[in-house]
Amino acid sequence: MNHKVQLLYNSEQVRELERIAIEELGIRGLVLMRRAAQACVNELLETWPEPGVITVLCGSGNNASDGFLIAGLLAAKGLEARLCLIGREPEQGVDAWDCLEFAISNGVSEMALDEALIDADVIVDALLGTGISGPVRPDFSQAIRAANEALAPILSVDLPSGLSADSGACQGECIEADVTVTFIGRKLGLYTGDGPEYAGRIYFADLGVPSDIYSNVLASASCLDYGALAQSLVPRRLNAHKNNHGHVLVVGGDLGMTGAVMMAAEAALFAGAGLVSVATRDVSAILARRPEIMAREVHDVDVLRELISRATVVLLGPGLGIGEWGRALFDEVLSGTIPLVIDADGLNLLAQIPQKRVDWVLTPHPGEASRLLRRRDIQADRPTVARELVQKFGGTILLKGAGTLIATDDELFLCPLGNPGMSVGGMGDVLGGVIAALIAQGLAPSEATSLAAVVHSLAADYLVDRQGERGLLATELLPVIRRLVNP
Repeated sequence: MNHKVQLLYNSEQVRELERIAIEELGIRGLVLMRRAAQACVNELLETWPEPGVITVLCGSGNNASDGFLIAGLLAAKGLEARLCLIGREPEQGVDAWDCLEFAISNGVSEMALDEALIDADVIVDALLGTGISGPVRPDFSQAIRAANEALAPILSVDLPSGLSADSGACQGECIEADVTVTFIGRKLGLYTGDGPEYAGRIYFADLGVPSDIYSNVLASASCLDYGALAQSLVPRRLNAHKNNHGHVLVVGGDLGMTGAVMMAAEAALFAGAGLVSVATRDVSAILARRPEIMAREVHDVDVLRELISRATVVLLGPGLGIGEWGRALFDEVLSGTIPLVIDADGLNLLAQIPQKRVDWVLTPHPGEASRLLRRRDIQADRPTVARELVQKFGGTILLKGAGTLIATDDELFLCPLGNPGMSVGGMGDVLGGVIAALIAQGLAPSEATSLAAVVHSLAADYLVDRQGERGLLATELLPVIRRLVNP
């Protein structure tokens, strides 16, 4: 089965796609605007078949031209469309002026902001586009706040005004869209950081540009796809035995934190590892809950060294702590050459004495990433942060959060799955266990990390669809993970 890779672009890359379409392929810019406007009208009427009064908020950039055309097309259908222009009117002789004239000629009424939003049933956000840099200006901030405070649903043109197309960060104020219709290239910022919160449902329109133009522009990232990644999970041989499927060693679980290593080890079992061992402080709870795990109390590095010698991969960090015991185990693991997955306190210890390796996987959440890079503004530009982590530490980086990012030295991937219900303790431990299990079974670190991220998020989405977000437990994912690693 062929799985088409969904590519994500930054604003500069989208502008280059548009330039190729206009200058090299001869598609007039006004033609692309009309197609964009029509795509928005079609999606608006598909979503709200009886839209009532529609208010179109326009700025002064290219998005304004789309907004003028949208208002005109709606009015031409006999619908009541209002137009509110924030900023300066377009000059005569430019495409935006023609678009505005089209709207007025079809009977669109131009109103002040407060008047335009009174009794509006649907709002179209055509205020700001991909060109925004820095905080939103006060006049646009006022319009954005007013639109968000209105009771009407919102359709955003290309991306919600105030959202960075490149980083997914809200630039002070941001439209809270119900639907976003985006054009030419999918914007990376719609899918990570604040993007999923503000974009609503995303509809992509390629505006009829030839598909071969995409080969001329390198994308910022690729969306991960379960169907494509799951092809690496080939059927097991009929004469297979446990040693064929790898041995995961989980190192961590200082006093009071045994649950972290327990969940990680269980996840490794449910994801298909042939053997799973745990090096920890207290084994009683683990043995009582899951006898399939080989748990060993470790009080000196000699015992740990023996356990490492038997393993295929080590997951280091769940519940490790940053005290003397945790530091001793951390130093011993890093002194060897075994493939590693490092999470939680393993990352906090690594932040104290940074090292670089090509064969490990680091899985920080934003707080851990902040300590690793010694900077606070992690969420302001997640794609850049993921790349900086690779540059500093090497290997494969999984940056957790909405729109999880996976970075290697030459690629960036985005997991488009997951939900807020996953914001609970233990989810990272389970993810780490799945990554380690897939590495143990022979997948390359980047491939294992990508597949684990998708399987982990897809399992959570499956459960949330059936029982809701609140109260989701990390261990509830395990049976669903087992199904997903057996496609």
